[in-house]
Amino acid sequence: MIRTGRLLLRAPERRDLDSLHRVFSHPDAMRYWSHPAHKTRTQTQQVLDDMIRSHKATQLEFVVEHLGQVIGKAGLWRIAELGYILHPDHWGKGLGREALRAVLAEAWTTHPRLDQITAEIDPRNIASARLLDRLGFQVTGHAENTLQVNGEWCDSTYYALPRPRP
Repeated sequence: MIRTGRLLLRAPERRDLDSLHRVFSHPDAMRYWSHPAHKTRTQTQQVLDDMIRSHKATQLEFVVEHLGQVIGKAGLWRIAELGYILHPDHWGKGLGREALRAVLAEAWTTHPRLDQITAEIDPRNIASARLLDRLGFQVTGHAENTLQVNGEWCDSTYYALPRPRP
């Protein structure tokens, strides 16, 4: 569990299904995600189950709470790839940056052999690109037509953040 000035980042739990479904079923939140907005709670349950497994493996997959409400997720999966999503009601308030700074700090501490953290985004997601830039990530590559979501081919931009030097 991590507390920041405005957020609580904690391990995902079964009780988070409805709150996470509110995020993963929102078309704006899912616009640049790797799959379409969820239509059923069963889809979100699969994501939640994966989050729970990931947290057990990495200790770095969190739900993000603001004022006692789950508003999204942030963390590392596959041990070194950053993933994050917030409900659009909470965009533009610096909450994503606050959550990710905390996750990154915890990642470096929890996994001292970790050399870098990576991220992959749809390059049309300008807000996410700016966020990664502000956190110090650097673009490492670009690929076209990497995912097909809702019949639309999407590109990927790849980022990396090396371990900070002491």
